[in-house]
Amino acid sequence: MSAPATRRGLREQGAERFAVPDAAGSEARRRGAMSRAGRLVVDVLLWAAAIAGTICMVLVVLALTAQITLIMFRTGSMSPTIPAGSVAVVQQVPASEIAVGDVVTVDRPGDLPVTHRVTSVAPGESGEQRVLTMRGDANAADDPYSYTVESVRVVLFSVPGIATVIVALGDPVVLGGLTIAATALVVWAFWPRRARGATGVDS
Repeated sequence: MSAPATRRGLREQGAERFAVPDAAGSEARRRGAMSRAGRLVVDVLLWAAAIAGTICMVLVVLALTAQITLIMFRTGSMSPTIPAGSVAVVQQVPASEIAVGDVVTVDRPGDLPVTHRVTSVAPGESGEQRVLTMRGDANAADDPYSYTVESVRVVLFSVPGIATVIVALGDPVVLGGLTIAATALVVWAFWPRRARGATGVDS
């Protein structure tokens, strides 16, 4: 005849009965939390890639339709307004629309373009031409010669400190690495996963 059950014995039996399931449940919750955290990181990276892609497409459309492009400042002749290492958004406009005080980029045959502030505007030989005198904000005097132009690129706004990033992104090795990483991320995010507990056998 077995000994009568006591409250202590029943509690110990209950603890033994639920010890393993509780541990298994805790492990499952931990793995679930890690899975959710990983999914959140992937979602953030995918959104960042989507936003970057959208910005690139918008810039291409603007370049084709509104003649809006980017220029990088390698020197500090426009400091402190536009320091070296800045990137400016510029738009091609007729020279007749330029006024004193505008910051414009002028193309120079056989030399690099120059981006300075307009200090004077005079009529040219034709109705479309203008003769511009310009000066960098960091310079004490006007440029040594004037510029006869029919169109210029006027600076709409600038962002300091991102020229290095854009130059790095233009490197073939960096660009290739980013492409591979983005492809792997998309494949990993959308690769079909077998539901937990599935046997893989048709009934």
